[in-house]
Amino acid sequence: MKMLNPQKPRLERRIVGSTNRWRFPRQPFSGDLLGLSQMCKAANVDFDEVLKNPDRLSISQIQKLFPENLKNKAIRNGEADVILECLGFKWELHQPQLFQSETLAKLYLMGLARGDTNPAKESVEILRAQQPGRSREQRPAKKMILSLKINDPLVTKTAFATALKNLYVHEVKMCLDDVLGVLAAAHILQFGSLFQRCVTIMMSGLTPSTIKTFYLAGCKYNEESLTTACQKWMEMNLVPLVGTQIHLRKIPKELLHKVLKSPRLFTFSEFHLLKTLLLWVYLQLNSNTQTFPMHETVLMFFSSFPKNCSFLDRDVGQNLIPLFLCLRLHSIIKGKDLEELRHINFFPESWLVRVTANHYHALENGGDMAHAKDLSTQALRFGLLFNQEYTTHSKVITIYGFFFEIKGIKHDTTSYSFHMQRIRHTDLECASVVYENTPISLRAERLVTYEIRAQTLVDGKWQEFRTNQITQKFGLVKPSCKSHALKIQTVGIPIYASFSFIFSLS
Repeated sequence: MKMLNPQKPRLERRIVGSTNRWRFPRQPFSGDLLGLSQMCKAANVDFDEVLKNPDRLSISQIQKLFPENLKNKAIRNGEADVILECLGFKWELHQPQLFQSETLAKLYLMGLARGDTNPAKESVEILRAQQPGRSREQRPAKKMILSLKINDPLVTKTAFATALKNLYVHEVKMCLDDVLGVLAAAHILQFGSLFQRCVTIMMSGLTPSTIKTFYLAGCKYNEESLTTACQKWMEMNLVPLVGTQIHLRKIPKELLHKVLKSPRLFTFSEFHLLKTLLLWVYLQLNSNTQTFPMHETVLMFFSSFPKNCSFLDRDVGQNLIPLFLCLRLHSIIKGKDLEELRHINFFPESWLVRVTANHYHALENGGDMAHAKDLSTQALRFGLLFNQEYTTHSKVITIYGFFFEIKGIKHDTTSYSFHMQRIRHTDLECASVVYENTPISLRAERLVTYEIRAQTLVDGKWQEFRTNQITQKFGLVKPSCKSHALKIQTVGIPIYASFSFIFSLS
C-alpha cells in the first residue's frame, strides 16, 4: 500500500474586522497579512524582508526610525499627538511615550499607515513644530484617534490610568490593592518594564489574603517567576501562618497539591500538616463559615458522616485523595493522634492498617523503619520557627522509645546554628507525667540518617542552607549524642528550620 504524503499546513481564513483576510496559523505572524503590509508601509520596511526576518518589524527596530531627540524629549506644555479611546474615556497621549508600549506603538503605526503617512517624516514635522520660535499656528496639531478594546475584568479605569501615567513618570507609586489591576493593564499594553515592576511588588507583598489572587494572576499571564514565588512562600507558610487564618479556604487545590509534594515544605510535625489539610477541606465544604473554626469543630464535622464508609471513599472525597497521598501518615506516631484519625473515619481502613503495621514492626525491631528508604519523601519531619525574640529555641520529640531534642541557637545578630541530640528519658522535665504511656528504649546506640535545612527570606529572595544526608550512630553521652550542626550566616528572620530523619536498619 502506498503511503500518501501528509498535507502541508495551509493558511487559515478568519474574520478580521469587516473583511476576510488571510492569516498565518502560527507565530510570529499571528496578525492578518493586510495589517502586516500596512505596518511595513508605515515603517518604511520591505514586506518581503519582514516575511524572511520578523524581527525587522519589532517595536525596538521601528523605534530607531524616529529621531533620538524626539524619543527622549520631555513633554512640556505640548499638545497631545494621539487620543486613545478606551474603557469609555479619552486619553491624550504624546508620540514619544507611545513606544514604551508595544500595543500603543502598533496601534499608532497602523494609524499612520491608514493615513498614508511616513512616520519618519511625521516625526520630523512634529519636532520642527516644537522648536523655539515656531508658533503652533504654523502647523495645526493633528491628533490621531486610536481605539483599544479591553475585555479583561481586572483592568479598571483607575488601574489603566495608573499604567498610562507610568509612560510619563518613572515608577509611579502603587498600593498593594491596585497592583493586580495595573499588572493586567501592563499586560494588555505590552508595557514590559511596568509589568515586571508589578511582579516584583507582588512577590514582596505575599500574605494569606493576597496569595490566591497573585498566584492566579501569575498563571493567567504565564509569569513563571510569580507563580514560583507564590509556591515557595506557601511551602514555608502553609502550616505556621496560612493554616491559622480563614484565608486558608482561598488556596487553590492545584497550588496546595504542588506545595504538599515539595520536599521544601515546612511543618512543625506531620500531625500539624494533617490538621491544616483537614481544615482546608472543612472550609471548602462549609463556604458560609466566616470565622476560623476550632480543631474540635472540624473533627466533629467529619465524625458526623455515617460510619459505613470513610470520607475519602465517598464521592465528595474521591478528588481529594491525591492531596492526602502526599502526607506521610507513618510520621504520626502518638497514640492519641492515631486514635483521633480512627475516630473521625476520614481515611480508608486500609491506610490506617498500613500505618499501624509499620509502627508495630518498627517497635518490634528496636525502631528500625524498614518501610522508609527515601529521606526526601519518607522521612519523619519536624520544624522550628526561629523568630526575632529567640536566643535559643528547642523542642523534644519521641519516636519508638527514643528521645531527641531539636534545637536552634542565635550566636550573634547574623549567626545561627541548628542541631539535634539524643537525650535520656530521665533528663526530661515532668517525664513521668508527659510520657507516662510512651515506650522507652534503653538501647545504647541508634543509627539515624538525617538532614537539617534552614530557609529564610532576604530582600525578596529565599536563602536556603542544608547539611548533606548524614548517617550517624547516636549514643547517650557526648559527643556521640549530638548531630552535626548546620551553621548559617543571614540577616533574614524568621528562620524556618526543618529536621528530617529515618531510623536506619542497624
